Formats: sequence, structure tokens, C-alpha cells
Amino acid sequence: MKGLLRKCMYGLLIASVGAAQAQQVVNIGFSGPLSGGAAFYGQNVQSGIDMAIKEINKAGGVKVGNEKVTFNLVSLDDKYLPNETATNTRRLLQQNNAPFVFIPHAGGILTVQGFNQRNPEFLVVAYSSEPKIVESGNKLTFMLPPLYTMYHEPFVKTTMQAHGKKLGVIPTTSAYGKAWTDTLTAEWKKQGGTVGANNGVDYNTTTDYSAAVTKTLAEKPDVLFIGGPSQPTALVIKAAREQGFKGGFIVMDQAKFEEMDQIVPVSQMEGAVGVLPLRDFRGPAAQKFVAAYRAQYKKEPTSEMALNYMGVHALAKAMELAGTTKDVAAIRAKLPDALKAMPKDKNVYNSTGVDESGHMIAQRIMGQVKGGRITQLTSTQR
Repeated sequence: MKGLLRKCMYGLLIASVGAAQAQQVVNIGFSGPLSGGAAFYGQNVQSGIDMAIKEINKAGGVKVGNEKVTFNLVSLDDKYLPNETATNTRRLLQQNNAPFVFIPHAGGILTVQGFNQRNPEFLVVAYSSEPKIVESGNKLTFMLPPLYTMYHEPFVKTTMQAHGKKLGVIPTTSAYGKAWTDTLTAEWKKQGGTVGANNGVDYNTTTDYSAAVTKTLAEKPDVLFIGGPSQPTALVIKAAREQGFKGGFIVMDQAKFEEMDQIVPVSQMEGAVGVLPLRDFRGPAAQKFVAAYRAQYKKEPTSEMALNYMGVHALAKAMELAGTTKDVAAIRAKLPDALKAMPKDKNVYNSTGVDESGHMIAQRIMGQVKGGRITQLTSTQR
């Protein structure tokens, strides 16, 4: 009897081991700034990915073919340096077999696009609004945010009408910042304005912006174009107001009002245009996400967290539909269907799919600071 019991127990043990082996863990890679001036930005992106992974795993994972699949996030710090992004990505491929790598800056994304379609193939999940990312024609890219060029016409029109036609320029000097500057200043001139000297600085390493602000204000601008990570962007506004600037601001989409108002009062941001805070986006999925994120991470979520959260859920659904965890081309091909099939409460920005270039189609609402309050400027579908 005891021998029979031992055999039964042994059989159950073998069965449980077999069941455990049938569950696959897929590593999701992340290479972004986790130290330096842009660390807060990188951590925000990382937390959106982390939140989605935790939700999926808590629900038991997703079924891909005959296997249950859960996810594990492997994060590496690239200090916002494209060469470090490339090194990190190769490490994520070689050591962690990551089929997807999330990258939150244009320089790193464009560098990695140079080798992600070669063996081994992997999907670049791009959190940057740089148009060159989709213009590259890379077939293994999934781009999350709207293109930054969609902001130019309304931002210029609004600030020029409210404040005047002379633009001062103090953006970050990253590749992304330089591209934003080129296209924004071209739009400013197109609408009949004049542009002062470019006094851009590295927002990731600079701590005192007073010299750049002084040089710019000497040209007596009506509006300042600024932007990079939220915290240094707020410090530029603070320096400008302390030196007596009374005009408006065009704020690059990387900086978020709901983080900037933790550094400077909203009254100092008067006349600024930028991305409307997620907390003011009134869709039911957005409000549910905001509440859940606040409860879990004890801080205010932005579009950075929400779009990357959506990206993970879309990839998980695409793997399920494609029936594979390894064929990244097949997974990429299922992304349009995945966005439509994704649970509505995970679709924070009401995405209607993914276009042929791999760009997620999602609603983005712009905001302005007027009368001491952050209000909606306009709504658009990318």
C-alpha cells in the first residue's frame, strides 16, 4: 500500500513538473536612461511596462499555442546614449533572448533599427515621436506615440496669436531635440514669425539654466520654445520667470505639465502649450488606468506610462493571435488585429489599430495653461 502511495505521489510530482515546464517565460527588454538628468523619464517609461507585465502575469499569462506564457522585464541603463543603447540591446538578445526591446529615445531607436532586421531579428518598440522612425521603412518596429509634427501648427498658431511673433529657442540638444527644433522653427517662420538664436543646452547634464535663459531673453522674445525631460524643462521656466519673462512657452512633448507643476507652480507656466495631462483625458479606460497607477506607484501617471502599458498589452495579444513567441515578423503582422481585440480597459488612448509603418493610431489631446489652469487646447487623431 505504501509503495503504491509513493508511486502515485511520484506520478503527481512528475505531472506537476510537466505542467510547470509547459509555462514559458518571455523576457521583454528595456534600454533607457535610468541614471543622469533623464532618469526620471526613463523610470516613468519603465513603470508603464512593469505595470502591464504584472497585470498579465497576475491573470495567469496569455495562451500562445498550447503554452501559457508569462513575461519578465529586463532593464538596462543606457544613460540616453545611442551607443550604449546598441550595446544593451545586443546583451538583451544574447543573454536574455528578448524578442522585443522597448527604447524611449530617438537616437537609440534609430541606431538599433540599423540591425534589428538581421539575425537575430527582434521587434523595436519605439517610444519617441520622431518621424524618421517610421519613415525608415523598418518592418520590425512598433511605434507608440503620435508624431511630434502634429503639434507644430496649433502650438505656433495659439502662442503667436496670444503673445507675439518673435520666438526664443532653448531646447534640449539631443538628436530628438534638434529635430523638434528644426521642424518647429520652420513652422514658426511659415506662419510669419521670426526666430532668435538657438541657445539649446543638454537637459540631461545641465543643472543651471540661467546663462542660456539670459542670452535668449536679451533678444526680447515673445514666446520661448523649450523642452526635454519634465524636471529640467520646469527649471528653464523658473529661470525665465525669475529673469522677468512675461510671454508664453511652446513645450516639447517629452515634458509633461503634470510633472512640471511639481517643480514650479502652474501660475509660472501661464501661456504654455503642450501635452494635456492624462488625468484630464476623460475616457473611462484612462481614468481607470490613472487610479490603478496612482494606487500602485504612488505618483501621477503620464502618457509615457500609459502608452508603454498599452504597448505591452498589444504585444501580448499579438503573440496570442500569431500563436508564437519567437516569430517577431508574425507577431508584428498581428498588431493591428491585437489593438482591436485588446480589452477596452487596457486601451487607454482609444487606439483604433496600427498602420502599415508600424505606428499605433491613438488619440492625443493637447493642452494649454490659461488663467492659472491647465485646459484642453484641441483634440486630434494621429
